[in-house]
Amino acid sequence: MKRIISSALLASVLLAACGATVALPELNASGDNITVSQLPSGVDAVVKRVVDGDTIVVGSNEKVRLIGVDTPETVKLDTPVQCFGPEASNFTKVVLPKGTKVRLAFDAERTDKYQRTLAYVFRSSDLLFINATLVRGGYARTLRIKPNTEYANAFDELQKRAKDASDGLWGQCPATSN
Repeated sequence: MKRIISSALLASVLLAACGATVALPELNASGDNITVSQLPSGVDAVVKRVVDGDTIVVGSNEKVRLIGVDTPETVKLDTPVQCFGPEASNFTKVVLPKGTKVRLAFDAERTDKYQRTLAYVFRSSDLLFINATLVRGGYARTLRIKPNTEYANAFDELQKRAKDASDGLWGQCPATSN
């Protein structure tokens, strides 16, 4: 057993040294819902409220910005409500109502310049990957901000599927339909 663990650890170190990443949890699709085969490592939290489509509040008042996605604005100061913003916010409120248990998984940087926690969010009850589901359903565009790009390629593929199917904002918002 000790030898197996040592071999796995050595393989992980060698992959990291070569610039490869350790395998991500397998993504499973059921319609527009994207789940993972198991929860990744991270921190468990409870949703307190949804701010908008890509920002939630957990625990005692920790703001969490979902990594890799950008939903249309609904609450940004001096910015009009954008096309499909209310739908994106409502979707997030439906899938993450107050009291929902989630797992927050992190990438290279854990906070942004606004002191929000940056995380991939997974609903604990059914392993729903919120960030990915927002993109696949057309509620969000992909957003690559280095160095937090662990799921960027997967999100790009999910966005392509949403665009090709004219799902969500891709079919409803003139500026994004092409």
